[in-house]
Amino acid sequence: MFDVDIYSARRQILMEKFSGGLLLFPGNNDSSMNYAHNIYRFRQDSTFLYYFGFNSPQLTGLIDVDEGQCFIFGNDLTIDDIVWMGAQPTISQRALKAGITETASLAELDKYIGKALGQKRPVHYLPPYRAGIQVQLHRLLGMDLDLVNKSASIKLIKAVVQQRNIKAPEEILEIEKAVNTTVDMHLTAMRMVRPGITEAEVAAAVHQQALAANGNVSFPIIATTRGATLHNLFHGNTLKSGEMFLLDAGFESLLGYAGDMSSTAPVDKTFTERQKDIYSIALAAHNAAVEALRPGIAFKEIHLLAAKTIATGMKEMGFMKGSVDDAVAAGAHALFFPCGLGHLMGLDVHDMENLGEEFVGYDNEKKSTQFGLKSLRLGRVLEPGFVLTIEPGIYFIPELIDFWRSEKRFTDFINYELVNEYRDFGGIRNEEDFLITSNGSRLLGKPLPKSIADVEAVRE
Repeated sequence: MFDVDIYSARRQILMEKFSGGLLLFPGNNDSSMNYAHNIYRFRQDSTFLYYFGFNSPQLTGLIDVDEGQCFIFGNDLTIDDIVWMGAQPTISQRALKAGITETASLAELDKYIGKALGQKRPVHYLPPYRAGIQVQLHRLLGMDLDLVNKSASIKLIKAVVQQRNIKAPEEILEIEKAVNTTVDMHLTAMRMVRPGITEAEVAAAVHQQALAANGNVSFPIIATTRGATLHNLFHGNTLKSGEMFLLDAGFESLLGYAGDMSSTAPVDKTFTERQKDIYSIALAAHNAAVEALRPGIAFKEIHLLAAKTIATGMKEMGFMKGSVDDAVAAGAHALFFPCGLGHLMGLDVHDMENLGEEFVGYDNEKKSTQFGLKSLRLGRVLEPGFVLTIEPGIYFIPELIDFWRSEKRFTDFINYELVNEYRDFGGIRNEEDFLITSNGSRLLGKPLPKSIADVEAVRE
């Protein structure tokens, strides 16, 4: 955990945005895989972590704005629990590390909420993303289950987003540590890929790096020679000469902060000429986006800059034709770049995605419905303290190519004959993590090889 004063200050800032009522933060509970006592690795709710700090299950945090008090509700371990889990600090002992002196059992939480509801005091909570928490809120608030998510507090969502979006110095330091380990994970993969090895072997080595650094992965590892599938979690292929290997993986620190990076390397020692041509276009889009990062610019504009860079390169190679500006405005480039340029990052690898992209990434601005652009998670004007990813890519997706071609989409902009010759090319992306500063941006962590020469140097 951070210093006790940090959590106290965070809660005080939040409390001052409300004139009264309760702010309720149910922490996550253990989740079973296939029977009650065989559980998934526990991961605390990120907003609970932000305000209360405990990465422990079966806890609920509460801020009583009217009384100016903060509580942790939870049940201490029984002797049976201790036999299996060992001695653990009591709820009150843990609460003191977050600057909280008021603790009580979960049964007392029921009474506290019931009394507040009887007094018609507002109870603010965030939209639950786990069924168990939804049921808990249904029971606590006496609310129809179908209304729980719909009744989440917009005011609390906006207040949390505003506070968590701006990363404090201690958070930036923690993210940077996570990014440095993430780089090590990628270097491990880049050094070991070769014909005959399996994707599973590489994924295992990458995961080992995260575990050895006393943390874990921040999301399921994407380790694949089938890079055209954007979120490919299958690890059953054997690497073959002439292919490329795409890794998308990140480290999560003990405090819950994430790194998120992607890299693409040849399975052989060097890229083929065809691979170099496409890789160079993707890298040019990456570098153009990085150079444009600064406060005061909408990230949507940087995304479109990357899209135009890709479209320009693809036109020079003959894949596209006509006006680049018109092609991007129409969305024709999305045949090759069907996803967003990046997203905010912090305690969540897609920071606060559970609170709604319209609040987190768009500041209430309406999102585009255009294919490709609708997948952009971040569009708002950038501010100092934002931490985000840059990850443009180029993908040849056979099913998408065939679908668009059958519907004769964008025939004024796309040369389907040449595109079809590359239908089995795969996908490429590089991804890095950046902090928006007062006058520009800063790469977080140590650099990961990206240029063709640097990647091939690692492969030697």
